Formats: sequence, structure tokens, C-alpha cells
Amino acid sequence: MNDNQVTVKGMVIKHIPVGETDLAVTILTLERGKISAFARGAKKPNGKLTGNVEPFCFGNFKLYEGRTSYNIMEADIDNYFESFRQDLEGACYGTFFLELADYYSRENNDETQLLALLYQSLRALEKPGFLRKLVRCVYEIKALSINGEYPGLPSYRQWNPSTAYALDFIANTAVVKLFTFKVSDEVLDELCLITNYYRKNFIDRELKSLEMIKTFE
Repeated sequence: MNDNQVTVKGMVIKHIPVGETDLAVTILTLERGKISAFARGAKKPNGKLTGNVEPFCFGNFKLYEGRTSYNIMEADIDNYFESFRQDLEGACYGTFFLELADYYSRENNDETQLLALLYQSLRALEKPGFLRKLVRCVYEIKALSINGEYPGLPSYRQWNPSTAYALDFIANTAVVKLFTFKVSDEVLDELCLITNYYRKNFIDRELKSLEMIKTFE
């Protein structure tokens, strides 16, 4: 293999057009954290990368590492999360998860847990019977914990003991075991209050995709 070529596993979390045929792609990877790469010809109808560097695409990406940027040479996609293409609500939640992952992740940082959380949360969105509002709460709380900013139960009011238990479970449980429980409506409402409180205190920008979610909640 060429010394300038590297293969990474990850998920496309956003892209923007560059010129008429190219895309600038952001990938959250196991090996190198968040990276930016050019996908040449990805907007051409028959390009080899066309459809393989869209948001939610998860798989292996072969990159050419230049002095100042990466170029995507090949993409072998394991999961496109195609259900979101026909599911507006699921796509809105998923897009919010991507936006939050972009906010928390850094280049050359170990983002293994964040990538695992993103992948498992998107899978949970696809499962019937698991409330998407709960998936969102779990994702936000665990992302904060992974980022090392989890402050514990807010002290500005009294909370249902089951809410405190759920919060502790989410913050301290391995990602693969997160989406294995349900909560009462009261606890879910309190978890939503807590995530709103966390967001106001720990995120210093407006998350555009959150506005779409509010139309479903």
C-alpha cells in the first residue's frame, strides 16, 4: 500500500458542496477522530463515490493523505441507514445526533465511544417500540458523559427517584447496553427537562436540527 494511503472506519456526519462535482466530507472515525476529506466527483451521477459519502453512511473509507487534507479514494459502506430516507421524523432525530457528534468531536482525538454511541443510537431510532424522545435523552446524556462534562443530577429542584436512577444508569453504563430499558411518562418528562438544562449550560451554540425535532415532541 502507498505510504500516503490509509483506511479508516467511520460515519459521514456532514458534507458540503465544493464546486459542481465535489463534496467536502466530515467523517467521525475510530482511528483518527473527526476528519475532513474531499470526495472528488461525488456529485456526478455515475461517480464511484456517489451515494457513498452521504450523511449516515457508515463503513470503511480508503483515503489518500496529502500534506494539508485527505482525499477519499474508495468507500465500502456497511450501513446506509436507508430507512431515514423515507422517515422524516427519524431523519430529523438522526440529523440532530450527527450535529451533536460534530459539536463534541475533535480531530486526532479518541472518539471511539462517541462513534459507538452515535451508531447504536441511530439503530435504536430504527426500532419500533423504543420511544425516540427517550433515545434522544439517552444520546444527549451519554454524549455529555463521554465528553467528560457530565455534572450529575441538577440541584435546582426535586426529582423522581426513578429519574435519578435512570440518569445514573445512562451516564455509567456501556454504550452497547444503553438501549435496553423503558421509563414512565413522568420520568421521560424529567429526563427531557434535564437534557434541556444540560444543553443550555454546556453547549454554546444553537443546534439547527433541534428546531425540527420540536415539531415532533
